[in-house]
Amino acid sequence: MLSIDTPEVHYPGTTKPSKHDDKLAQLAAWIQAGKAPVSDGLSLHLHPRLATGKAGTLQGQQGGSAKKAFEDLVAAKLTRPTGTKRRVFLPAADEPFDDHGRLLAYMAPSHTAEELAAMSRKDRATFNLLLVDSGWAASFPIYPSIPGYLDLVMLQESARDAYDNKRGAWADPMMLTGYEFRMCVKLYDVTKKLVDGQKLSSAERMAWIERYCVDMTTREIYYPQNYHRVAACNRIFIWPADVAEAVGKMNLAPAD
Repeated sequence: MLSIDTPEVHYPGTTKPSKHDDKLAQLAAWIQAGKAPVSDGLSLHLHPRLATGKAGTLQGQQGGSAKKAFEDLVAAKLTRPTGTKRRVFLPAADEPFDDHGRLLAYMAPSHTAEELAAMSRKDRATFNLLLVDSGWAASFPIYPSIPGYLDLVMLQESARDAYDNKRGAWADPMMLTGYEFRMCVKLYDVTKKLVDGQKLSSAERMAWIERYCVDMTTREIYYPQNYHRVAACNRIFIWPADVAEAVGKMNLAPAD
C-alpha cells in the first residue's frame, strides 16, 4: 500500500518480531558502548526504544493490531447499507511492482459517479489514508511515488493528528515505525560483524540505512541518519539514486 508503512507481523521472511528482542537489546548495549556505526543523534532516538528488551515484541503486537484495524476498515467500508459488498478500486504506481513482485497501489472502496458527487475528498479516503488516520500506519511516501498535492496535505494532516492524539501505535512512546524496526534488525547484523572483527567497507557499514529524508514543510533534505530530525508526519524519503533528480524537481536545499 503506497505511502504508508505498518508495524511488522513477520520480518524477515516468516520470523516473528519477538524473536529479535534479545538482539535488539544487545544492539542497544553496543550503541551505548559506541560500537555501532550510528550517529550520536540517531543513537539518542533509538537507544531507549531498543533497551526495553521488548522492541520486537511490541512491534509484533502493534503489527497484529494494525492488521485487525485494516480488516475492520475493509469490512466497514466495503459493505453497502444494503449489506452487499463493494468492489475495490486500486490506482497503481507508475512502476506498479516492487522488487518482491508486489503490486504497489492505493486501495479504496469503489463508488458510483453519483455517490462520489455527494462525497467530500475526505469521505473518499483510501484505506492507506484511513490507516494513517487511525495511527496504525506511519506516513511513508517515497519519491517519485508521492501523492498529489491535496492528497499529500491530507496525509500529512492525518499523520500529525494521529501522532498528536496518540492514536494507535503512537500511544506507546517506545514504538518503532515499521521502517525503523527493519532498519534496526539490519543495524544489528552489521554491528555484530564489526564486533566479531570483520572488516567492512564504508558501503557495507552503512547498508542498514540508505534513504535520504525530506522535510515537506521546509523542502530541506537530510542525510539518512538524520531522518529523526524531521517530524514523522513531514517525512518524504528518497533513494540515493533519485536524489539528484529529486533536488531539481522538488527544489530542495541541504539541511544545516
